Amino acid sequence: MSAQVPLELSLKPVDREARTLGEWLTTFHMAAVVLDPYTHESAWILDTSRRIFHHFQGAGCRVAFIVTAGESEARQFLGPLIDEVLTLCDPDRALVAAAGLEALPAFIHVSPTGLVASSAEGWDPPAWREVAVELSKRMSWSYPLIPAAGDPVAYPGSPAAGAA
Repeated sequence: MSAQVPLELSLKPVDREARTLGEWLTTFHMAAVVLDPYTHESAWILDTSRRIFHHFQGAGCRVAFIVTAGESEARQFLGPLIDEVLTLCDPDRALVAAAGLEALPAFIHVSPTGLVASSAEGWDPPAWREVAVELSKRMSWSYPLIPAAGDPVAYPGSPAAGAA
């Protein structure tokens, strides 16, 4: 899947001013895990996401959680992780829609032009590994082991559009 996310799309980090996607991507590619805090499926992948983000910390890309909720819900859902990883709020799911995501959690790589260079939906370890490998090639970096010991078994995720 290749979607183009508008660079004018506004994303608000927790406790800071909103910026456009273009501003978040000015210098860096973005590796993001998109989460729906109202589902168990997104909660099950938090430790795995943290491990993947830790691996890419020095790779010259921006890692972030994108949470389909407001700041208070994101803070409640992520707990102390919110202080470790940039967390962007997408309460109206504008980025989710623009990226063409159908299931969450999702792992996406967004280039500085707003192109979704690669993505994986639900917890599909081979698909997430593929995103990590592609990102690693772009960053001239190693890629993390996916899946790793302690990761959950594969599951399809929940609808990206949220509850009907």
